[in-house]
Amino acid sequence: MRLFFQGLSEELLQAVAQLVDILGIELQMDGSGVGSAVGANAGSSVVIEVVQAEGPLSVSREGGKGRIQYQNKIHFFRGLGLFVQHAKDNDKFEVTEQPRFDFNGTMLDVSRNGVMTVDTIKQFIRYMAVMGLNGLMMYTEDTFEIEELPYFGYMRGRYTMEELRECDDYADLFGIEMIACIQTLGHLYHALKWNYAGQIKDHNDILLPGEPKTYEFIEQMIGTAARTFRSKRIHIGMDEAFQVGLGRYLREHGFQDRFEIMNEHVGKVLEITKKYDLQPMIWSDMYFNLLANDNQGQLYNESADFSDDNMDKIPDGVGFVYWDYGKGNEAGYEKIYDMHLKFGSLPIFAGGIHMWNSIAPNYGKTWTTSHPALRAAKNKGLKEVFSTAWGDNGNETNHYVILAGLQLFAEHGYGDEVDDEHLARRLKACTGLDLFEPLVALKYMDEIPGVDEGNHWMANPSKFLLWQDLLVGLFDGHIGPDAEAMLPGYYADLEQKWRECKERMPTPFDVLFELYENLAAVLSLKSTLGVRIKRSYDSQRKDELIHIVNSELPELNTRLEKLRLSHRKMWMLTYKAFGWEVLDIRYGGLKARIQSAGDRLIDYVEGRVAALEELEAERLIFDQNGVPTTPLNVNAQYQSIVTAAGLT
Repeated sequence: MRLFFQGLSEELLQAVAQLVDILGIELQMDGSGVGSAVGANAGSSVVIEVVQAEGPLSVSREGGKGRIQYQNKIHFFRGLGLFVQHAKDNDKFEVTEQPRFDFNGTMLDVSRNGVMTVDTIKQFIRYMAVMGLNGLMMYTEDTFEIEELPYFGYMRGRYTMEELRECDDYADLFGIEMIACIQTLGHLYHALKWNYAGQIKDHNDILLPGEPKTYEFIEQMIGTAARTFRSKRIHIGMDEAFQVGLGRYLREHGFQDRFEIMNEHVGKVLEITKKYDLQPMIWSDMYFNLLANDNQGQLYNESADFSDDNMDKIPDGVGFVYWDYGKGNEAGYEKIYDMHLKFGSLPIFAGGIHMWNSIAPNYGKTWTTSHPALRAAKNKGLKEVFSTAWGDNGNETNHYVILAGLQLFAEHGYGDEVDDEHLARRLKACTGLDLFEPLVALKYMDEIPGVDEGNHWMANPSKFLLWQDLLVGLFDGHIGPDAEAMLPGYYADLEQKWRECKERMPTPFDVLFELYENLAAVLSLKSTLGVRIKRSYDSQRKDELIHIVNSELPELNTRLEKLRLSHRKMWMLTYKAFGWEVLDIRYGGLKARIQSAGDRLIDYVEGRVAALEELEAERLIFDQNGVPTTPLNVNAQYQSIVTAAGLT
């Protein structure tokens, strides 16, 4: 099918040229300068009238004539995707959508070691454009260049101003607003670990309020951001700074009302944003926390004292972002939305596409939290929403896994009935690939039998079974007889599933599913190996230990190296090289410990040691996260998985 456009501006035509691979079309020009797009099976021709006008997005076709009517630039690209999707199967259709949000997009974490390359950001921008998402934040704690501070983001893959401007220009081509996203209170450990920051630290990761040099530092960050992005909006962070006023500030000033400390700090930062003519927003959790009456430390405490007197003390001129990744019902979100109205404006809602602190995404929890949150946002008339995709604890999960979650936010932004069947069709139209089922099914790397359905508690067995030590076995106490019988075959089946996905996917998704194929292969062998080693040791079956050393450990090493190489390849396709060294160290440490396990077992079998202390120790449950549920419903971070000692 050959598509000709009437009324398409040169700017839009330039942007359409960037989408030809996704949409499966070729872009051509005729002699008069009119742009045309040619489908792979060029036969009939369709002339598409392109009209910018007030009102809903409208896409239609009747035979050889089509029409796309849009209001904002981003709506044209969603409309183009809708047209191509429906025109593949129908020569007559009409689709009308009313955008539900003024701003709908995503925040991509590039501060937890994985710093996306410019090419990766552009690929996400292309997907977002066809989805109809018009907002993008790159969460940069210290991963952007500040000319006056050579140690800010040093060896962390920080972006140059030119790189971010290139991304901003590219996003603007599609009508996507890039908003600077920084931190101006907490979450600044890597920025503050160098000597230059000695006078501006309250805690290791929290700035010192009231210190003049603190605000010089903040102005360097804000000034750089203001010179980089065309948007006048800026996200200045300030979340989870729970120890503010309790470190150096306490030593210098004595105990002060921390609500007042927060207000004073916010006010001083707003003076800086005003100087640069910026419109700031902050995370709202600190005000809920500082004004809580029950001292339980909840992030969004419903008992917070939002009296008029307290609200009057909060500085004016800032927007509030309500982040919540855990509620499963609309009423819960609506209650917190209503509390935000006391700040004097509609909140901006930030939900989560759960990919953090694991090696696989948790689409169970993403679905059970995002649907009600977005329905509630529409019920309450919120105008701005976005998803977050954090990379906590090493960014082991690759950001490409979030595309199905982005599609969910997009579809809620243009309609009300959003189910998996609809999402699957739309994701295929917006990426050109059958990605929905495979991406969502990655949740089963962690949502294994024995984990609560939906995995609300964020169990991450694919992580703790990978990294835990064969001799120390901090999680072996969770692997009972049923799990031991189930896990090897379960992961072997997933290995085959991901292999089949890999074989039908183009790059980078073939490499992504190769990573999971190799991870499943490792887990099909390693998941229960520590349990079997201890049982053979306890029963003094030395022949079994010899078999493990001579046969299973070499095979495990082979599989582990394949996993490392595929993980590295996927990393280098997505991120800058900086940060991969952390995962290389994790893989290297695991391989060294496998070698030590073999050496220790041989020493025992051959009589050089009478006992192995590690295997004499009782296996207790991992009693740190306090989740009162099934044995495999455990979530842990790398440093707690690999040892009961300290890594520092």
